[in-house]
Amino acid sequence: MLTRYERTRVISARALQLTLGAAPLIETDEKDPYRIARLEFEKGVLPFVVIREYPDGRVEKVGIYG
Repeated sequence: MLTRYERTRVISARALQLTLGAAPLIETDEKDPYRIARLEFEKGVLPFVVIREYPDGRVEKVGIYG
């Protein structure tokens, strides 16, 4: 499970990619990159990995793909 900050970061990063010309991963009539990114996130089609680094040196990788 992602924190709200991680969720926001992932959606924002994907919205930036869409703004810069990346193709959407889902079929939609939406034109707003943020809304497209949010829909992609909710459908679980984003191939992102969140890397969490803890103070004790542990590293945790959380996949966001469906």
